[in-house]
Amino acid sequence: MKQALQDIGILDFYRNKNTVKWLIFISSVIISFGSIYYTNLLVEELREREKRQIQLLAKALEYASMNTDNLTFINSEIIQQNYSIPVIIADASGNPLDMRNIKFRKNATDEEKAKLLKEEIVKMKTQFEPIEIMDSYVYYRNSELLTSLRFYPYIQLSVILVFGALAYAVFNQSKIAEQNRVWAGLTKETAHQLGTPIASLMAWLDYFKNSPFYEENKEVIQEMDKDVVKLRMVTERFSSIGSKPSIQPENVFMVIDEAINYLRPRISTKVSMTVNGYENGIEAMINKPLFEWVIENICKNAVDAMKGQGSITINIIKESEKYVFVDIIDDGKGMEKGMFKKIFTPGFTTRKRGWGLGLTLAKRIIEGYHKGKVFVKESEVGKGTTFRIILQGTKEGIAKFQREDFVAQGLSN
Repeated sequence: MKQALQDIGILDFYRNKNTVKWLIFISSVIISFGSIYYTNLLVEELREREKRQIQLLAKALEYASMNTDNLTFINSEIIQQNYSIPVIIADASGNPLDMRNIKFRKNATDEEKAKLLKEEIVKMKTQFEPIEIMDSYVYYRNSELLTSLRFYPYIQLSVILVFGALAYAVFNQSKIAEQNRVWAGLTKETAHQLGTPIASLMAWLDYFKNSPFYEENKEVIQEMDKDVVKLRMVTERFSSIGSKPSIQPENVFMVIDEAINYLRPRISTKVSMTVNGYENGIEAMINKPLFEWVIENICKNAVDAMKGQGSITINIIKESEKYVFVDIIDDGKGMEKGMFKKIFTPGFTTRKRGWGLGLTLAKRIIEGYHKGKVFVKESEVGKGTTFRIILQGTKEGIAKFQREDFVAQGLSN
């Protein structure tokens, strides 16, 4: 099935989603700059057109001052046809003589109008050189249309970006919610399907324990019993996914040590596993079955990285009353820094076999259910990797979970 998904490109697309995101981003940037470039071309063309229009206006004014016969025609057909370009005609001293398309405040006095016109002349000088006509000068600047057109692509892109960000956030949350429902449904169905064969195995174990040949096969039956207990725990773990698990104070060393003791006979004998922190009696807010699952997944991942030979050290550290750190250190092949986040991505794996869900599951359990953190603290190629799990301490943890329960109940009501 996995090969079939790879053949149609689904898993490859998901694994390369960062590359796809960058391609989309680069394409968006190219389209954006293309839009801005094209708009700037239009702006420059319109700007030149307005400049020629002002030059024509200046010539018309000059011609009108020398030929009074055609004054009416020039005034109505050329001068008065300028409905958009702000123009001020001033004398050599800069005193306004006439103007066109200048907006004044309603009920503005003559003094306010004169002041505004002089301020406009100063602004117009910064945009264009005035056109000299006889003993006067024509000042002008870009029309409101041209100014709006210049800023239009930036406003348009901003609106598109905001809308795109909102759409992405809504879509992403919808996708996550859908994935959560599928995930919860799958795990609960798995737990349901495991229930019948486990019950049958338990019955057979009871039969073997009461059979005449029990003493001869006592060690084998006891190991089988441990595996059945483990299967029941796995079923309980699957049942916990999708529902709010019970989080309570637990001795971190005892929980981890129990998980490690189960793993030791089931992994390579060339891998040594050590847990430090028993003497401190450190407690944290834990759901025991789910947290043991996290420890198993990370340790199995470490065993694979060491190729079945090396050592795993687990240090339990009480950072404060609020937090407890669990560092899982292996001396495997290590990884580059760019891999630190990728390894928690669903479907990402460096092995030929496997779905790449172990570390994803660990992250989900710690961050989703325990309100903690799990990440690669440090790693060096050829020397090993250190995973760090941050758990809620008992005092702060209890208060935090009580507050969250209260908020959840308030929202549900």
